[in-house]
Amino acid sequence: MAIKKSIGRYKVDLSDLNNLELSNIGSWPLAAKTIIWVLLFIAALGSAWHFDWQNQYAELEKVKKEESEKLKEFEAKQKKAANLDELKKQLALMEEMFDDMISRLPTKIEVESFVRDISQTGAASALDFELVKPESEKQQEEYVELPISLKLVGDFHEFGMFVSGIAALPRIVTLRDFSIAGGKSRSKLSMSVKAITYRYRDKGE
Repeated sequence: MAIKKSIGRYKVDLSDLNNLELSNIGSWPLAAKTIIWVLLFIAALGSAWHFDWQNQYAELEKVKKEESEKLKEFEAKQKKAANLDELKKQLALMEEMFDDMISRLPTKIEVESFVRDISQTGAASALDFELVKPESEKQQEEYVELPISLKLVGDFHEFGMFVSGIAALPRIVTLRDFSIAGGKSRSKLSMSVKAITYRYRDKGE
């Protein structure tokens, strides 16, 4: 009986809702007040959940973006590290080749022999020599350079043969400071170049 009476307090006739005035909520039946409070509570709860969900979604998007950026940064660093390892290998190989080249350099260079090699290569290329001038040795950290200034007369084909002949010499020779100008005749050109050979530098030097 007590339960029925308690439930009866919350019963409301739907037709009575039309007679309720918003300006006088205090006079509403208990059941109507309860319904209003329940609806307001649900609305407030729904609004809070909506805003909280939006905040969580925004936070999730932010985290996803940061994760993507960190992944890209990691991949870039990993690629850079791989390239660095490859570069170190190449440098080590170059140093090894350089050390091997230095170790095979002669300890002494006979200037006359070097000039003879240059002259014979030029003659085999049908070039005419206007200048063959050995210069002073230049000390480097681990080797010594012996330069010879040359002035040759010929055409492009003969110059090409000369460069190929120099590359085929048993000694190491490099050509620097190329300069080509018109010769005395239309078919001939004048080329100035410096041929450099090398020897091993003794520790006492």
